[in-house]
Amino acid sequence: MRDVIGDAIRYWERHRIVYNLVLLVVVAAIFGANANAFDRVVSLDLFLQLFLLAVMANVAYCAAYPVDFTVQWSTLRTPWLRVRWIVFAIGLGFAATLAQFIARGLLGEHA
Repeated sequence: MRDVIGDAIRYWERHRIVYNLVLLVVVAAIFGANANAFDRVVSLDLFLQLFLLAVMANVAYCAAYPVDFTVQWSTLRTPWLRVRWIVFAIGLGFAATLAQFIARGLLGEHA
């Protein structure tokens, strides 16, 4: 049990850095491409919304842990360790897609 938990933490926490950097690049690109609109909507509320969304994205990232634990405790552990990157890639794509829609929404009609 200890090995499974340690392995999951090592894998997913290393990948959390990539996850956050990709989401940061997506949001920065949307805001950069709409710099004139960003100037009109910049406020403390905008930064608080971005902070809240970043925390929510990281809470959602934790959904990988129960899946990883469950599969590693099953008889499918060995193949799972070779293909869990697919779960990461799908989750990252989903999160990046959501991030771009939300970033555009934060800019409102200006984006």
